Amino acid sequence: MRPQIQAKPSLFALEPGRAAVLVVDMQNDFGSEGGMFHRAGIDISAIRQAVGPTTAVLASARSMGMKVVYLKMGFRPDLSDAGSTDSPNRVRHLFLGVGQNVTAPDGGASRILIRDTWNTDVIPELAPRRGDAVVYKHRFSGFYETELDTTLRAAAVDQLVVTGCTTSVCVESTIRDAMYRDYSCLLLSDCCAEPIGQGLQRSNHSASLLTIETLFGWVADSSAFLRAVEQAAMAPAAG
Repeated sequence: MRPQIQAKPSLFALEPGRAAVLVVDMQNDFGSEGGMFHRAGIDISAIRQAVGPTTAVLASARSMGMKVVYLKMGFRPDLSDAGSTDSPNRVRHLFLGVGQNVTAPDGGASRILIRDTWNTDVIPELAPRRGDAVVYKHRFSGFYETELDTTLRAAAVDQLVVTGCTTSVCVESTIRDAMYRDYSCLLLSDCCAEPIGQGLQRSNHSASLLTIETLFGWVADSSAFLRAVEQAAMAPAAG
């Protein structure tokens, strides 16, 4: 029996053999003390709160044999993929200290948002396992000038269960691009987070959820996902 996930705007029928969990940018620079966000004074508490639900979803997905794909935001050491000198991508990231030499919490040398450093490592609680795919990106969307689409197509994946940060930036950008490529995306609302507008009456996080459930995909939470998987697993035994 296929898991039938209670989602908005309608049920999402999960096909585990055609689905992958996408973990967007859950890396030290965004979700750990000493990372870029923390150093810039950005509140990372909501990102930390998404770790527990995401851990449970990953365990459940792996038990069904679903593919897990990690996206990591990271630039080359010479910033050659950050854009031209005056490009918005480069300017906005330099404002947050991209490329600066820092000392990681373990005492080792690292650099902000640079590939293959502590800063761009996935946070320990969600660390990739053998067989998982890890894809670097240098823009907000995971599909822009990356091998993500090729990786998913090679695995015959056309459904994405999306988690990560931040909701209105890299997560939403990736879902938009996925929809343009005919992927069906299910965003898990408690497995993603957004510091921008966090204190507003209606946050950017909430606005993105509404946009996605209206036009770009489906929205549920981790409990709905886990419940559907459990019910599907129990159905043969009950039958």
